[in-house]
Amino acid sequence: MSIKEYSFKDSVSYFLPILLMIIVPVVIWITWHVKTGRYTNMDVSDRTQRKTLYVFIAICVLAYLVYNYVKNDYVDFLMLFILILVFVLQISNLFIKSSMHTAFNIFVAALFFVLDWKMGIIWLGIAFLVGITRIILKRHTPKEVLMGALIAFMISFIYLYCNIQFQH
Repeated sequence: MSIKEYSFKDSVSYFLPILLMIIVPVVIWITWHVKTGRYTNMDVSDRTQRKTLYVFIAICVLAYLVYNYVKNDYVDFLMLFILILVFVLQISNLFIKSSMHTAFNIFVAALFFVLDWKMGIIWLGIAFLVGITRIILKRHTPKEVLMGALIAFMISFIYLYCNIQFQH
């Protein structure tokens, strides 16, 4: 998203902290937990095992938000909504194992809608396919995929609404 608004250098300086503070640590966390037997698989399909994953992701995103605020003196609105999505998924995990894969892909579709509605529709199709594959692979039931999708639609709607309000 940043490459559309900023120079390549500025885009890299925006993405690098996200890569180093969120993406890489989460991948290492999951890999380490699978290798040590704490997680059954890289999908973290077990509802009980997901509890620690959600907490770790939230800590990483929160650390990034604090870092970004201190360094750049503004709240990264997008990452704030990702944190909200993670919190809502964590709460839903107490009741049903909502599909995190489906939820994140629907949220990404919302991000593409901001840039180009056609890309948003395409990514929504990808999110639909991701949801179907979660069922086919027996990682989730249809109810769990629908719950992940519903949560993501709600958070995405609020994100898009707020994004439109703050731009005007």
